[in-house]
Amino acid sequence: MGVLEKVARWLSDGPGRDGSPGGSPKLSATPSYSSMVSKFTLRTDTSSSLSSNSSLSSSSSFWLSAPRTPPRWGFSRIVPSSIRNSISKRQIAVLVCLSLCLFVWFVPPPSTWHHDAIPVTAPNFVARPATSMPPKKHTPDPVRWLERNSNNKHAVISRSRMMPSFSALGLSNKPRAALISLVRNSELEGLMQSMRQLEHHWNRKYQYPWVFFNDEPFSDEFKAATQNLTSAQCYYEVVPEEHWSLPDWIDEGRFMNSLEYLGAIGVGKGWMISYRHMCRWNSGFFYKHPRLMEFDWYWRVEPDVHFFCDIDYDIFRFMRDNSLKYGFNMNILDDARSFPSLWSRTRSFINTFPHLIHPEADLDWLLDPHNNGDYNNCQFFSNFEVGSLEFFRGEANEKYFEWLDRGGGFFYERFGDAPIHTLSVAMFLPKREIWWFGDLGYQHDINRHCPSHSSNRCSCEPTPIDENFYKLVPLESPQKKPKDTCIRQFLGGDWLKKREGWTQEGERALGGDGYGGYVLSGLEEG
Repeated sequence: MGVLEKVARWLSDGPGRDGSPGGSPKLSATPSYSSMVSKFTLRTDTSSSLSSNSSLSSSSSFWLSAPRTPPRWGFSRIVPSSIRNSISKRQIAVLVCLSLCLFVWFVPPPSTWHHDAIPVTAPNFVARPATSMPPKKHTPDPVRWLERNSNNKHAVISRSRMMPSFSALGLSNKPRAALISLVRNSELEGLMQSMRQLEHHWNRKYQYPWVFFNDEPFSDEFKAATQNLTSAQCYYEVVPEEHWSLPDWIDEGRFMNSLEYLGAIGVGKGWMISYRHMCRWNSGFFYKHPRLMEFDWYWRVEPDVHFFCDIDYDIFRFMRDNSLKYGFNMNILDDARSFPSLWSRTRSFINTFPHLIHPEADLDWLLDPHNNGDYNNCQFFSNFEVGSLEFFRGEANEKYFEWLDRGGGFFYERFGDAPIHTLSVAMFLPKREIWWFGDLGYQHDINRHCPSHSSNRCSCEPTPIDENFYKLVPLESPQKKPKDTCIRQFLGGDWLKKREGWTQEGERALGGDGYGGYVLSGLEEG
């Protein structure tokens, strides 16, 4: 059927024509083969009555008149003929209206097109570790990235209108990342507390999935309650039994004696069997779980923690775009009685596998020159950590975990995932790939960090940089504290400068703790 025949049939059957018997005549136009549009044949239905010959004459003259030339930018010029012949004008109008609605829905208002640079006023907000290594060419600049990508530039949901943005359409290269939590059914209330705050301050805008792990199946109540707190995807996984049981090379009697001894001397959770399994799983098994194989990044979230600050940038995109592999919020002392053999086993590993140590690795900040160069027991507080799963799956970290695991330290002592992650990161990464999230307010139990000059976005009282230095070390612990606090040793540079005339011994003689002489406290104006 030709194009003109389709037009004639569309007009005869279209809106406004009565197809019932006794109505207007039905038209069937057939182009002659001698000319494309010069002649049409008009026939009438024998059962229909025509009002007058003039009506027929008028209709004939309409069809025989020369077609008008469409305007240069008219509808017929813009829309292809194949589309014009297949849809009605009413349908076109509906499509136009829908397109306008989608445009208004997804395109942010002009007032949000300009993304102001974030205010960089607090020194602890942009603190980078000092390093003697010369910067490499084309090294990413995280501070510049923050200036260009904050104000929720990459949010999936617009906070001002709580509606999908361009990211929701798949127009952004969103990292493959997840929020992960090892949690029991009995810890539901505590987890809900953590989820509410993190969703409110961040994830409701970025919609990263949650992955929950348990050593037993999650209850329906747990699933319903957690899914109700987020519009993101939730996964509920069971830890494989072989990752949560006593290995066959462990002497069970020696293990039980260890539980009794560490509990008697007051080592935190030293008597708990489940805590040993948890530390071992967080140290070397979580990143092997099949569910996490579809992700490249993780943010660990614990039950009963607090997030105090609005976060206006994509944490995972920040890590990826700046070639960062590990992020932390607190760097504090751990109780050395938990892992007396950890450093000696680590030294043995370094001597056995020197080729696995990164050429730019910096272990100096973890060694105490005033204590025979031993490990100073500083750790990244791992209940808040953002990391690269690729890094933890790498050969170096895997061999290090296997080395420690075979030695039995998770059961004969109480090796924790925090010092193990800290030593692994320090050995296998350069400092420039480690980031301190000092701009995020966070609390876990008695340890709390709140950035300075953040009252416009945080609901917490700012804390000095050394606030949590030795809170995890009981008074009865005989361990020697390092000369400088952990976070200052990591950062180095101006953070280690002392006031003129101040001495650590002099402060302690007056009843102080010996860490009050620093020039910078972390609470200064920019």
